[in-house]
Amino acid sequence: MTDLSPDTIEKLILKAHEMQEMSYAPYSGFNVGAALLTVDNEIYGGCNIENAAFSPTICAERTAIFKAVSEGKRDFRAIAIVGGKKKEIGDLCFPCGVCRQVMAEFCDPDSFRIITRNREGETVIHTLRELLPESFGL
Repeated sequence: MTDLSPDTIEKLILKAHEMQEMSYAPYSGFNVGAALLTVDNEIYGGCNIENAAFSPTICAERTAIFKAVSEGKRDFRAIAIVGGKKKEIGDLCFPCGVCRQVMAEFCDPDSFRIITRNREGETVIHTLRELLPESFGL
């Protein structure tokens, strides 16, 4: 299903977990990390950053995408996401609807891969189209 090597997937998961450690989530206590892979194999990390007003809160996935876009990157291959309490990997952590729509703005729905892993080490990979079949703009 994917053109990503097992080594690349592992590298992305490890970077996502590293970014989870940077998470700022004093309100929910749910820490998320993401690692975004560009087509030229650069990796941009992101973490969720909460705010007491809630609406200014930003997800890890959007943090990574916005960092990459702000540095001129527009073509992406994959994103790995991990999340859980106490900055540990918990259950599978999928992107919210807003993050999926942001991905649709910059990513090919049929080739972009969304990678998640749980505490047991189960890895699940979906295409963006699988997770966002009827998005705006696709």
